[in-house]
Amino acid sequence: MAPSPFHLKASRHARSISLPSRSHPLTHQLEEQLHRLRASEATSSSSISYNLGGLKDLYDSVNDFLLLPQTQQTLAQERGEKWVDEVLDGSLRSLDVCGTARDALSQMKQCVTELQSSLHRIRGKSGLANEVEAYNMSRKKVTKVISKCLGDLRKVQKQRAFSSLLDKNCDIVAMVSVLREMEAITLSMFGSLLSFVSWPKAMPRPNSWSLVSKLIDKKHVAEDEEVMEICEFEKVDVAVGAFVGHKTHKSFKLRHAETQKRLETLELSIQDLEDGLECIFRS
Repeated sequence: MAPSPFHLKASRHARSISLPSRSHPLTHQLEEQLHRLRASEATSSSSISYNLGGLKDLYDSVNDFLLLPQTQQTLAQERGEKWVDEVLDGSLRSLDVCGTARDALSQMKQCVTELQSSLHRIRGKSGLANEVEAYNMSRKKVTKVISKCLGDLRKVQKQRAFSSLLDKNCDIVAMVSVLREMEAITLSMFGSLLSFVSWPKAMPRPNSWSLVSKLIDKKHVAEDEEVMEICEFEKVDVAVGAFVGHKTHKSFKLRHAETQKRLETLELSIQDLEDGLECIFRS
């Protein structure tokens, strides 16, 4: 799957942050964490979960950095400055997007569990179409919420403007740079997560399989497990659609088992993403 527009934007504008050598050793750890997250590219639920763990570690390090005596002294001296308000606004913005992502995942998991429960009860054609239609309707509602959030994120990224730090010392410039980039990486990662969950419905593309086809052409492989993981959410959509179109009793049993397997895998993936977001939300 091609990098999301959020990942590309964050990478394009990323700049090397060199914290003052006389600063606390923790600043070196922050540099390394920022570098890893800038270089990362999430293309599956497992890689997104891994990056969320890295983002949580970054927040923990930044929190430790902000509690350092010299940082506390700087913040006290700079209270009321415009850059302080900008950093606080960015933190609240990240918190709002994190909350939206958590809600979207929660709703998506509810769609999956409800369909799983329905399939356990259904042993024939009767009622199958209605249950699948209910799932699709719920899926569309979640995608609509995500699409709006993605649109808002793109506006934020285009409109972000920062006050000048030309009159500030190097310690303040370095600290503000870290906090600003942390916000940019956070919003980029949340954007990638939301795009992955809603893909392909909320992601513009020339045709329904263009992104997967590019990956297949590049690696000269068939639709193997790696590619299938990349389109994990669509994989369930395809399985559900094929389930409705079964022709024989044998076909029904095969589709029933396949759909249940896909739903169980998807539910576990969503749970991993939820756990990662919950840790970040608390941070």
